[in-house]
Formats: sequence, C-alpha cells, structure tokens
Amino acid sequence: MVVTSLSPRVAAALRETAFTYPEVGATASGAPPGYHQFARSRVLSETEFDRAGALLMTWQAHERAGLRVAASSKSAEPGVVVLMRLGIGRVALRIPCRVVYVIDEPNRIGFAYGTLPGHPVAGEELFLVQRDDLGRVTFTLSAFSRPATTLTRVAGAATRWAQSQMMDRYPRGLNRP
Repeated sequence: MVVTSLSPRVAAALRETAFTYPEVGATASGAPPGYHQFARSRVLSETEFDRAGALLMTWQAHERAGLRVAASSKSAEPGVVVLMRLGIGRVALRIPCRVVYVIDEPNRIGFAYGTLPGHPVAGEELFLVQRDDLGRVTFTLSAFSRPATTLTRVAGAATRWAQSQMMDRYPRGLNRP
C-alpha cells in the first residue's frame, strides 16, 4: 500500500488549523478527565523491532488497517499533517490529524497525533512500538477522545465500538510480512 502526498495547499490549510482539544500532548502523561480513554497492547510475534518501527513511522500501520493515507511527509515527524479516509467516495469518513510529538529511543519508537477540525472525534492517539529486555516487541496504542460531531454524539456506543475495531487493526498490520 502506498501513502500519497498531501497537496501543498491542503497541507498548508491543515497546518494552520487549531487542534480540536486543548490538552495537546497529554498522551505523554495520561489522558485528561472528560474523555473516553482507550488503550491496547499487543505482542508482535511475527516481526522485529526495527521493521515494526519503520512500518509504523511511515504510516503503514494505518494503511494496512484499511485507511487511505495522504500525508505532508512520508514519515511521522512533529508538525506533519495527515488526512486519512475510511470508506469510499463521498461517504468516506474524513480523518485529519497533526503529529504532536515523536518518540525515537533505542527501544521505543512512535508518535502521537491530535485531531483537527473535520475529524469525527476530538482527542489524541499515541502509537508506540517497544522492545523489552528479552527482545519481545510490543505495539501499544493509547488514546483519549470525545465526540466532535453531531453524528458521533448521537452514535455514542457505536462510535466507541468503531474506534475499538480500528485499534485492533493497527497491530495486525504491523505483525504481518
């Protein structure tokens, strides 16, 4: 799967917009009150740390989870904007985000992005690949969000279920060849 380049005009417009939540960077220290919190960790038994990290940082976890990804950079870096879509044509869900921070350590690699106007929820997600002392590779996703549109507010539990389903797709994409 191929990540496409976001047009310079769209990238500039997304960079200029404010995040849709005030607690930017909060995934680094824990979810703030008033949001629904998600967390998933899964051992990646079929891939090594460097490969999983490279796939994650080049948007492949998202692509392999079924999202169409257009980003202002081929890799996740602070300030990079990404416009993902889920679905087909006019009914596709538009998912704009901006990378808030990156983790690049010998045994931890990942990034967090925050939601921008037009995203169905408001909040932040952290995607992290870690290697423990035994060499075991784990993918962790931590997020906090609340509905940002009338549709997601009305959908309530169905919105949280859909988010949960997407969270389960990311590690599967990193764990396959």
